[in-house]
Amino acid sequence: MTSTLRQTAITVASSMIEGASMAAALIGGAVGAYLGYQLAPADWSDGARIAFAGAVAVLGAVAIDGLAELVLAPMRQLMWKNRSTTSASTGRTSAPALAGTLEQALAQVGTAAEDDAANRAASAAWEIDRGEAFLRDVDRWRGYENGEAGFYLAPGVWLHYRTEKNKHGNTKPCFTLLTGDGNEPMSINGMQQIRHQLAARAAGLPAAPLTADTEDEDENKDVLSEINALAKALKA
Repeated sequence: MTSTLRQTAITVASSMIEGASMAAALIGGAVGAYLGYQLAPADWSDGARIAFAGAVAVLGAVAIDGLAELVLAPMRQLMWKNRSTTSASTGRTSAPALAGTLEQALAQVGTAAEDDAANRAASAAWEIDRGEAFLRDVDRWRGYENGEAGFYLAPGVWLHYRTEKNKHGNTKPCFTLLTGDGNEPMSINGMQQIRHQLAARAAGLPAAPLTADTEDEDENKDVLSEINALAKALKA
């Protein structure tokens, strides 16, 4: 049975168990109300008889539900256990077969290291993609055995992930933009920088770094204005 079918079966069984518990309480309450009204002294007023029947109904519902719980509780615990096991295994792939040689073990560990790097890159991408709708897709990251990873953006343009130590000795993620035109890798701290670089290339303009510490901010603003104008023209 696949994990999806198993999860569906567990959900249906859990719903049936909860439905049986509710039905038992309702039946107990109905029987209690009937018996309470019938056993109330005839010389009581209708209001008193109804109040007495209500009290007996509550007692009947609690009693029947308690008896039903003796049967349903073990079944409910079994469902909870199976649900936890299914949830823990969902999304995980089976481990490879035991390696027979050192070369096979090295290949398995290498593949695991690549997957680990891709997952770490996708997780760390939250720092620059707070929307979590683009760079957080782990399937689009290509991990490498050395712990680095790459994300294909466009022909000749990749987002590169690596880690380095900060001044406090802690590991921090670093993202850089790599291009095939010989330009120096550019540090990336947000999606706006990536958009700026791609827009410049789409417009056929030099992609000046989108930073506030350039030597000539006015020139940088002029380039941005020209890029935006050309980008709008291309869309039109």
